[in-house]
Amino acid sequence: MCPQCRAFITTSDRVCPYCDEKVAPRVVDERNPAAIMGLIPAAKFTTSVIVFLNIAIYIGCQINDRLTSAGLKNSYAVLLGHQWWRLVTAGFLHGGLLHIGMNMWILNDLGAEVERTYGTARFLVIYFVSTVCGFLLSAYMSLNPSLGASAGILGLIGAMIAFGLRNRTQVGRDIRSHYVKWAIYGIAFGLLGIFSVDNWAHIGGLAGGMAVAYVAGTPVHSSRLGEQVWKALATVAVLLTAFSFWEMYVQFIGQAQPLVISPV
Repeated sequence: MCPQCRAFITTSDRVCPYCDEKVAPRVVDERNPAAIMGLIPAAKFTTSVIVFLNIAIYIGCQINDRLTSAGLKNSYAVLLGHQWWRLVTAGFLHGGLLHIGMNMWILNDLGAEVERTYGTARFLVIYFVSTVCGFLLSAYMSLNPSLGASAGILGLIGAMIAFGLRNRTQVGRDIRSHYVKWAIYGIAFGLLGIFSVDNWAHIGGLAGGMAVAYVAGTPVHSSRLGEQVWKALATVAVLLTAFSFWEMYVQFIGQAQPLVISPV
């Protein structure tokens, strides 16, 4: 039904044929847009691309394990060798099937939620900054080499906590409480000592994601200029990620021995 003239129209109409009033898309269509190529839901397209990249890179590292040591977080290489690009590439590398399986399972669900809440541009910036902050803190606080997507994942948890902090309704409080528990579980898991987990990367990622998301807010009340700024920042994040992998490839070509690693 047209909200202006109350005439009956079809669900596919975007302009009322009787009064020429523009009609907004249905809420269900915005929440569950059509799948891209019938495979990837549009609402989680960027999340799906990141998951695919992680899996593809993992397969490449299984073919030649020197790729892993060329891109993981190595404190000496980062702080003394100024190989800052490792702070990015380490977030796309994994130490085994269980490691990547758990991370991609969580990322697929959590990433889709953050992407729907903050939009693609903010999501990309949050994930990028979380990964960098996580491994930067780890580089200063731990000499053990490490890798894994969970620095970025903890950043996404931080983003949802930030959403709950900004949203001062009961829904916001519920969301905040839910994801604070997730953050506690993530940090506590690293303290169990069952696996060699880089908790400094978790803490840095959580803090970085929460800070960026709190400043960013959601696109709901953003201006057109604000959206352009976040799109520009997202483009920078993507370009820096691509450049980081180029540097990883250059390192791979001239590298000798692989390193012993700790998963994140």
